[in-house]
Amino acid sequence: MATYFLRLARQILEITTLLHSTLFYSILLHSTPFYSPLHNTMLQGKNALITGASRGIGRAIAQMFADHGCNIAFTYINEENEANTLAQELLAKGIQVLCIQSDASQFDAAHAVVKQVVDTFGKLDILVCNAGITRDTLLVRMSEQQWDDVLSVNLKSVFNYCHAASMQMMRQRSGSIIAMSSIVGLAGNPGQTNYAASKAGIIGLVKSLSKEIGSRNIRVNAIAPGYILTDMTLALPQQARDEITKMIPMQRCGEPTEVAKVALFLASDLASYVSGQVIGVNGAMG
Repeated sequence: MATYFLRLARQILEITTLLHSTLFYSILLHSTPFYSPLHNTMLQGKNALITGASRGIGRAIAQMFADHGCNIAFTYINEENEANTLAQELLAKGIQVLCIQSDASQFDAAHAVVKQVVDTFGKLDILVCNAGITRDTLLVRMSEQQWDDVLSVNLKSVFNYCHAASMQMMRQRSGSIIAMSSIVGLAGNPGQTNYAASKAGIIGLVKSLSKEIGSRNIRVNAIAPGYILTDMTLALPQQARDEITKMIPMQRCGEPTEVAKVALFLASDLASYVSGQVIGVNGAMG
């Protein structure tokens, strides 16, 4: 008799375990949390402006934001074909798209772009300052023009767009600003004194601005990518790329989408209490 009840109890336990397991997998298959890639709604109904988005990291950010339901306005300066292609790709995702040719280093032009975005979309929720160039050479060989060009496009453009967007976001009492810095702005790099200065300046701007407008529910953060596979890095000789890879603990360069994922986090409500921060995407380089 004892053996019978022991066997019965074991069968009941097995059935209960099976039911719990079936219920668990049913819940797993039929429920999708808000952050699930199956739903892609992290930025649903939001409006973003991304500078320098026709290629590379900016392009990846635009595509990822669009995948999550965000309307996209983006600027470019020279790459018209790439910009038009991106605009068509984004429109195919069922969102509103605004493609604007504009020089990010021009103060008045930045204000005009922000006004156009607000007039078109109704508000501006997210600003991504991504426009950037390099003019690499040793300091003793660097011309004043090379210095000024990099500081103007990389750093002044962030001031220009933050100045314009902050006013709009303060009226809204909400917003997220993301500026693209670099590991070079944190650690320096020979032959890039102008680039390093511009990217370090972005970090100072972000940390200060986050304290100025935080009370208006506006978050300001920076991303500091390491070596990412973009046109800039792919233009390097293979030997130079191999040497760079050896310096990276993860033994590879990053992908633009890996930076875009961090931008998505910072733009979303998942980062609702994250501000004044610099997040590295560098494979453990720094």
